[in-house]
Amino acid sequence: MKVFKFGGASVNSAEAVRNMAHIVQTHMEPEPLVVVVSAMGKTTNLLEKLVPGAPTDDTAALRRQLEDYHMGIANILIPNDKELAAKVQDLLRQLDCTIDSLSPTPESYSYNYDQVVSYGELISTTILAHYLNHLGTKTLWADARQLICTDNHYREGRVDWAATGERTRGLVASTDKSCQVILTQGFIGGTPDGHTTTLGREGSDYSASILAYCLGAESITIWKDVPGFLNADPKFFSDTVKINEIPYDEAIELAYYGASVIHPKTVKPIQNMGIPLYIRSFITPDAAGSSIGNYHTISPETPLYIFRNNQILLSIYPRDYSFIAEDNLQVIFGMLNDLGIRVNLMQNSALSFSICVDNNPQLTSRLIERLKDMFRVRYNDNLQLITIRYYTQPVIDSIVAGRPILLEQRSRLTEQLIVPA
Repeated sequence: MKVFKFGGASVNSAEAVRNMAHIVQTHMEPEPLVVVVSAMGKTTNLLEKLVPGAPTDDTAALRRQLEDYHMGIANILIPNDKELAAKVQDLLRQLDCTIDSLSPTPESYSYNYDQVVSYGELISTTILAHYLNHLGTKTLWADARQLICTDNHYREGRVDWAATGERTRGLVASTDKSCQVILTQGFIGGTPDGHTTTLGREGSDYSASILAYCLGAESITIWKDVPGFLNADPKFFSDTVKINEIPYDEAIELAYYGASVIHPKTVKPIQNMGIPLYIRSFITPDAAGSSIGNYHTISPETPLYIFRNNQILLSIYPRDYSFIAEDNLQVIFGMLNDLGIRVNLMQNSALSFSICVDNNPQLTSRLIERLKDMFRVRYNDNLQLITIRYYTQPVIDSIVAGRPILLEQRSRLTEQLIVPA
């Protein structure tokens, strides 16, 4: 059994959906193909603006945009299909009811986020499953909220592996033998008491990894709009190098630092099972792409560049000028955990503790206010975190380009810098 994952860019239009369907049909095997799909295009960004408590100018216009976008794709794929239109409209009504039922308080933002944003994946997979069945590819739509069981740590759901494995294997065992595709949602899961959770932003890769692990899959293929795992984001570099082979541990390091090609949690489950992960282009689906597996070194070996924008650097000081010791760090990390904030870089000195995190105003403003109850806090925002793997000094100098360095960390293989954006 194989697992395919398609991101938002691969299903962002009717033409893209047709291409995705062609790729799926080209790879049919005796066993069902498990297909994990994200929300279409930039739908998640739009839905984030509809979360109660989020600053939004015109929710009615955004809601119309959401409906027009999805109904437009559905109608191009299968013109005048009343059954598909009814399915999409029903999900949109459920979304409206969900939004109306939520309380827009800061404390409930993470819960609200998961209940609202998850509709992007529910709508996209409903359209895709209906279209594949229309083409004659027998497809089962599976609800990831019933498959991937998590705790109630909203926006970063923690997987109950035993329950998820039991549910996933049970679904496959009970699936009709004529089924060719099991289609489900990335990014989302559910608690035992029926509340929707998400697995972290861009978490659809992780969803595919979870299912592959639970099913003992032969492989995972992530279909992207790039030819494979590149040494840098082509938005920033015109002369990128494709990495053909990446060891599991190297991929984990790169994902942790923010390599956008895979979600940070994706690799560990499949490493435990020795499942290879392929990164291929849906634009040129016959090309070889890149593979992550049991390799000793990356090939070819070349500097790797990772850029994280919209960063904020917080410097935290004890009010009484005492040392930053374990008890202070325990308090700080407790706050970070409560708010679901992931630290991208940290540095400790005798009198201060600095952390660099993604600047989500809904969360960082609450963190700063909590910290101020016990500490003095200074911060710089509108920053960029640069990570260079296999660096040289000339490479560092060319990337920094004379900008002031607010914080720097260097190890044998990795250089990290925080600079103004």
